Amino acid sequence: QVQLTESGGGLVQAGGSLTLSCTASGRMFNLYKMGWFRQAPGKDRDFVADVTWSGATTNYADSVKDRFTLSKNSAENTIYLQMNNVKPEDTAVYYCGAYWYGAGNWHWGQGTQVTVSS
Repeated sequence: QVQLTESGGGLVQAGGSLTLSCTASGRMFNLYKMGWFRQAPGKDRDFVADVTWSGATTNYADSVKDRFTLSKNSAENTIYLQMNNVKPEDTAVYYCGAYWYGAGNWHWGQGTQVTVSS
């Protein structure tokens, strides 16, 4: 069983920066990618960014491109989300996810709250 542990959420002013981290522990064999999703109150969980574990190809939602940067430390099974120039609409619970080859669905962490004040 794999456990994903997120940290780094909090309250930040619009225009500020915040860094989220997510560390995976447990079975890492055949891991395809890890990423971040977010869910605002009353809305669906939306894709933010992800990275392939072997090739380190990153993808971003248009709404965060050029503001957020996803990076990974394979040796520590950790991914980071550097959030710059945050906006009130970035307020959400941010979930770390991991996806294995053939799994068919994402495995989630517990989530971390990010609140951006205007």
